[in-house]
Amino acid sequence: MTLPKLVVVLGTTACGKSGLGVELALRFGGEIVSADSRQVYRGLDLGTGKITPAEMKGVAHHMLDVVEPGRPYSVAEFQQGAYRAIDGIMCRGKTPFLVGGTGLYLRAVTEGFVFSPGGADPALRAQLEEKSTQQLYALYREQTGKTLSCGEESNRHRLIRALEKRAAGVEEPPAPRPRYRCLLLGVSYPRQTVCARIDQRLERRLDEGMVEEVAALRAAGVSDAFLEGLGLEYRYILWYLTGRLSSAEELKDELGRAIKRFAKRQVMWFKRDRDVLWLDMEGDPLGQAAQAVEEFLAC
Repeated sequence: MTLPKLVVVLGTTACGKSGLGVELALRFGGEIVSADSRQVYRGLDLGTGKITPAEMKGVAHHMLDVVEPGRPYSVAEFQQGAYRAIDGIMCRGKTPFLVGGTGLYLRAVTEGFVFSPGGADPALRAQLEEKSTQQLYALYREQTGKTLSCGEESNRHRLIRALEKRAAGVEEPPAPRPRYRCLLLGVSYPRQTVCARIDQRLERRLDEGMVEEVAALRAAGVSDAFLEGLGLEYRYILWYLTGRLSSAEELKDELGRAIKRFAKRQVMWFKRDRDVLWLDMEGDPLGQAAQAVEEFLAC
């Protein structure tokens, strides 16, 4: 049976995935499903670079603001929510676009990961939650003999779930079952350009109130442990608010370097997939992408 078609826009942070997704959706009568592990949380806006209503240009977006901050949210939960959103878009006779930069979320949908059933052990979960992310990763390596990369080693929720599965005797995941035939469009720039774009965006988001956003989350009761686990903007701004970083200038420098390291890991992650059509971002990426989408939908 022929699988339904899904267009995917993926790539490096600060490289224009959201804007490209909107333009393609406008051109092809589509709706967008976000694939970002932090944008699922309400109130995490500037720190995640969440698209604004004005930037959406009337295009419907899904899987944004679906859970309150502080609650663990798994890849399996995202996958099921994304499946519902994509299938709903198709039922409305529109084209679904999956847009984002969280590699594991993207792969869960595009490759059709099959997640093992079974709930968490509350006692074990409590023990694991008390550990730092570094301690969790050390425990994971000790128990499995495996190393992780491309940001997976810092994904607190994934590490906890992997340790829970191991404790429950779940070793190897079932074979994936793809639900869609996917066109993968990659968005990135040369390293020097990516770094410049990261610096410009960081400056703008700090001016728009990113520090105040994190302070407001803390005031609303979101725990420091949760913010720390989110990494990048939320971790470094937390360090600034709690005195670990002594000045706004140090915050900007340290955070900028961390985001650039993250972008480099993203490139390494996505470059492993040979099926990605990498767009010429310094040429006519929209025209190139539109032609690829048109041919994909026609065949």
